[in-house]
Amino acid sequence: MLEFIAPALKLLFTPENFFWINCGVFIGSVFAAIPGLTVILCIILFLPVTYRMTAVPGMMFLLGIYCAGGYGGSVSAILINTPGTPHAAATMLDGHPLSQMGRTKAALKIALYASVFGGIFSGLMLLFLAPQVAKVSAQLGTAEYFLICLFGLTIIAGISGKSMVKGVISACIGLFISCIGSDPLTSYDRYTFGIPRLYMGLDLAICLIGLFALVEILKKAETKLERMKLDASKIKDDGRITKGEYKRMLLPVLMSSFIGTVIGIIPGTGASMASWFSYDRAKAISKHKEEFGNGSVEGIAAAESANNAVTGATLIPLLTLGIPGDGCVAIMLSALMINGLNPGLSLFTTQGDIMYAIMIGLLFVNLFMLLQGKYLTRLFAKVVSIPQEILTPVIVIFCFAGAYSINKSYFDIGVTLAFAVIAWLLYKLDFPTVPILLGLVLGNMTETNFRRALLISKGSPVIFVSSIYCIVFLILIASAVTMIVKSKLKESREAKGE
Repeated sequence: MLEFIAPALKLLFTPENFFWINCGVFIGSVFAAIPGLTVILCIILFLPVTYRMTAVPGMMFLLGIYCAGGYGGSVSAILINTPGTPHAAATMLDGHPLSQMGRTKAALKIALYASVFGGIFSGLMLLFLAPQVAKVSAQLGTAEYFLICLFGLTIIAGISGKSMVKGVISACIGLFISCIGSDPLTSYDRYTFGIPRLYMGLDLAICLIGLFALVEILKKAETKLERMKLDASKIKDDGRITKGEYKRMLLPVLMSSFIGTVIGIIPGTGASMASWFSYDRAKAISKHKEEFGNGSVEGIAAAESANNAVTGATLIPLLTLGIPGDGCVAIMLSALMINGLNPGLSLFTTQGDIMYAIMIGLLFVNLFMLLQGKYLTRLFAKVVSIPQEILTPVIVIFCFAGAYSINKSYFDIGVTLAFAVIAWLLYKLDFPTVPILLGLVLGNMTETNFRRALLISKGSPVIFVSSIYCIVFLILIASAVTMIVKSKLKESREAKGE
């Protein structure tokens, strides 16, 4: 570890990296502050920008968007009682009531400080835990990696919405799309339908722009959104937070940062679960339970520190095993692979300087988020009231420009439109689209490791129970499936009871 720190710092401390960190933080904060614009949408729109960058500035830019998105959603939650992102809903419970009490700036400061603390806490956990997990991954073979991918696909159950069957169907669509192009082992054409352009497969960014970005525009076209008006006088209070309030927030912030980190390490859980669970735990240990839901500083601090503590933790399985913890991190995996970086121990031994530069850079992302949040909060607040009729055409332009810029091909624009139509039909049929993303990201890795394992064993399935690691992963998969089935059966019984 120590031998990589000096080269990592040299690699990180460049004007280019700090410029892209600040760009990412600013863009992420603005997007997340606008209700209806998600962090994953923002990352997809700006992913093509990183294709011209090297690994470190590209990841710094995306991490800036990712981390700031966790904080930015609290701005609209506090100001207009509408969470900018789903995980800011817990913040809204106490943030908006505190704002109505004339303490808007104080609520925004609490959210910012708690977010930064949670982000730095998980960043440190990433820095110290990831290399240790990577050492274990060095002992894994193709069979173990196939089972890891299989375990990663169990994430689908957590993001399938009301119907797990529809989630599995969506994931299968993603797995099918990942098969388009040349066979990874034999190089024969698959599902190219005689179109030479499809031989190299479909670019992930192009697919995602259609699946997540353009379809959002189609959804907005169906609904008439009222313009959200912001009363600027709301944020003119002095923002003072007493010493007593700081003391009361200390334990909830520490506890919630730990909870958020643990939840973030587990694929498929996410920031929403972390924020709600931490909010509930903070209320349980509080001496002022009556304040929760009525402007509790502890409630805001707990929710915000938890949802930002998830950010660094989701990178632990990503960098060490190649398993994305959520949709945003799945897109970052593609950004790593574009630069020839395949997650695992090899990254920490052959590219250790890059890995440590990214992990240390996450700490600086949170520090710059603190600075921007402190001095640009009023600007972030104003974007809440941007009219949708101005915002929507700008997003459409970004979508098409991004799709074209990747390969400078009009064919890619056609692919984007095709995926937008597919996503629209799935939306109408109430099928979730995030499982498609996981199928796209994990499909090639799952297939390649499965087929290689069978080649090594000459077709014998015994290879999948040939080591202690295989058995451990099989137990994890069985446990995950059991928990999923029990949860779905419980939901079904409750629905029938109603």
